[in-house]
Amino acid sequence: MRKWIPLAAVSLGAFMLLVDVSIVNVALSDMSADLRSSFTAMQWVVDVYTLTLAAMLMVCGSFGDRLGHRRLYISGLLLFAAASLACALAPNGATLIAARAVQGVGGAAIMTSTTALIAAAYQGRDRGTAFGVWGAVNGAASAVGPVLGGLLTDQLGWRSIFLINLPVAAVALAMTLNRRLALPRPHAPEGRIDTGGALLFTAFAGALTYGLIESGARGWGSPTVLVPLVLAALALAAFIVLELRLEHPLLDLTMLRNRSFSALLAAAMLLSAAAFAELTYTSLWLQQALHLSPLYAGLAVAPLAATAFVVATTTNRFRQRVAPQLLLGTGLGLIGLGTLLLEPVSATSGWSALLPGLMVTGVGVGMSTPTMMATALAAVAPRRMGMASGALNTARQLGYAVGIAVLGTIFEQSVHGSVTRRAYAAGLHPVFLTAALTALAASMMVLALVRKPHEVDAAPLPSADEKGAPAVSLKG
Repeated sequence: MRKWIPLAAVSLGAFMLLVDVSIVNVALSDMSADLRSSFTAMQWVVDVYTLTLAAMLMVCGSFGDRLGHRRLYISGLLLFAAASLACALAPNGATLIAARAVQGVGGAAIMTSTTALIAAAYQGRDRGTAFGVWGAVNGAASAVGPVLGGLLTDQLGWRSIFLINLPVAAVALAMTLNRRLALPRPHAPEGRIDTGGALLFTAFAGALTYGLIESGARGWGSPTVLVPLVLAALALAAFIVLELRLEHPLLDLTMLRNRSFSALLAAAMLLSAAAFAELTYTSLWLQQALHLSPLYAGLAVAPLAATAFVVATTTNRFRQRVAPQLLLGTGLGLIGLGTLLLEPVSATSGWSALLPGLMVTGVGVGMSTPTMMATALAAVAPRRMGMASGALNTARQLGYAVGIAVLGTIFEQSVHGSVTRRAYAAGLHPVFLTAALTALAASMMVLALVRKPHEVDAAPLPSADEKGAPAVSLKG
């Protein structure tokens, strides 16, 4: 059992940061009332975390490849805990948003380290099992987040949803510092950290998300919307030019020549947008239209993640025998089907109308998530695992942030400021339809482009000489 201790140590940190993606959804109404913040400000409480997470993942992947993922993981835990305390003590919306951004930086360090450490610690069937557990942890975090957020908000107030991170971070840190844990040190490439690329990518992601969020309230013709979108396009173009010129880029664009890897990045982004972004507005409907408490609103959306958790934990042997493009394509197709089943929600519907669609979507998420990460890491050279992990997780989080912004614009324009049950239901129809079409498009793309690597679950790790350093313990 000792061989699974590294997996437990890194999974706990992943669980904590992923819970914080969804735990705030059911507390948004209470936050807004307590801090007297607008709908747009509450969008930023959710989006700034995922946006910063997305923007920093590739930077943290490069740091991890150079300095060691264990050190990065520990630093991420400490920063995340400190930012969580700042969120809990925030006196106003601006402070909360700023603290959530810092949380995102810590979360990026944790997330990119977890997948790289798992890939380094396990090989063969153990690696497939480890990524299956990792995918299940993702599902469990999404399931527990809304329920835990509702319970804490109901009983202790919304600030407690951030304070709960402190003991979790402490336990994860204690497990990581255990001397008995042994992990190989990842390859450490030469060259400076690509700070220019990091700044340009952050500018692109931030400007894009800001423009999309503001479009809901101001319209597409507003300079407040057009200027950020133009800046986002310029920043992306500059990022591509810079990365092609650098010897040690933030993202090695030659990896995108691998058709499977490129398709997996796009699929990761579309999966997050289709499966999870609409839950923010579903939670608002449950609380503001159906008048459910935060706890019951969390329980109402929990079947999606609970089903994903069960599927991810029980289908590992099946995943090892089936071509990854079939699993991913089918999983994304089920996400599209499940989201379509949510579309008939009407003014007379109750929370139970969500149940069939959420469960079908959960099956798709449970099939797709662990397969996607294992396939992406197997598609690149071992020395690029940190970069590949950062790129895929960046795509996932950027998809979530952009999805919230796009679906928020659709929802706000459909509701027209009304808070009636009929208006909320009318706002959800195009949201669910857009999410469903997104997932179905991703499914067709994966089936057409992704191909099985020579060894999906057992991509060989470099030798000690290739890595430039022998295996070291987690303490080293």
